[in-house]
Amino acid sequence: MKSVKAKYLSHRISWLFTAMFVLIFLLLVVLTFVAVHNEDYLFFVFCGYLALGVMIYIHYRWIYKPYKESSKVFRLFATGYTIHGLFGQRVFFSPEIEEVTNKIQEIMNTDELFNATKKQAQYLALQNQINPHFLYNTLEGIRGETLNAGLENVAKMAEALATFFRYTISNVENLVTLEDELTNVNNYYIIQRYRFGERLTLNVEYDTENEIEILSYKLPKLTLQPIVENAIYHGIERKIGNGNVNIKIETTATRLIVTISDNGVGMTEERLREIDDKLNRTTLEYIKPDSEAHSGIAAVNVNNRIKLLFGEEYGICMYSTSNVGTDVEITLPLIKKDIKERNEK
Repeated sequence: MKSVKAKYLSHRISWLFTAMFVLIFLLLVVLTFVAVHNEDYLFFVFCGYLALGVMIYIHYRWIYKPYKESSKVFRLFATGYTIHGLFGQRVFFSPEIEEVTNKIQEIMNTDELFNATKKQAQYLALQNQINPHFLYNTLEGIRGETLNAGLENVAKMAEALATFFRYTISNVENLVTLEDELTNVNNYYIIQRYRFGERLTLNVEYDTENEIEILSYKLPKLTLQPIVENAIYHGIERKIGNGNVNIKIETTATRLIVTISDNGVGMTEERLREIDDKLNRTTLEYIKPDSEAHSGIAAVNVNNRIKLLFGEEYGICMYSTSNVGTDVEITLPLIKKDIKERNEK
């Protein structure tokens, strides 16, 4: 049976170099015995060993080490742990491989992938081909009728729902201010309060002395609400007693850090490891139609959108303890300008 490894040129080249070095070494050993026996040509034998050592060193630095680095990058890319690393290799296997890599980079253009993820930001109204304007015009009509009937609570709920859908469906590709995101989260909270009542509370923490500056920082639209939604449906809904969702906003010299915490049921270590594995991989599986989540945009989707926009050093980290709660830490660059303006400069 033909060896599977024999079909790879890298293995064939490796075997060829190994065989060549072994033959040269054996030849030097034979020459050494002859030189010692005749007590002659010892200098030439020494030069032979020195030349072999230099060849091995050059092979290690110029061939073996770059090969292992490139192999590691391809392996990480194949398993979904890196995308950008594929395009930053120091040495390529061949000019053709470099051309293929550049072509992949063109195909996997960040803007194109980011646009592909927009469909994950479309809720059931858009997925079912319902005209978004028809949706919130209808909700506004319901609000007007309930106000005329004196049903103020129903009117407030319809207003919050209309505002929420208008924000969710319109211009998904744009960066928005943190203030806009928090307003959308608050509208979502108002809607959920009609279901959970006093059982559900939402708190937002940030440095009030720098409120205007903090609220002006920009981030991708629909970054916070999906995480809050997960906290409510997967944490607090299954909890007996009151549930609290806390949003803590912190900044460093270069980063915006938003931590969304809940005191829900938490998750097991096994489940947390599964989610961490998905968060650590940059994959396109989450934009496939058969994996769309109808309950909202998943944390994996948000994480991938952040990484595609800003780089792999940003994204989501999740911490959870069963029967205690879950913390979701979102790390973003500290920016006030639109990403397109930033890229042009």
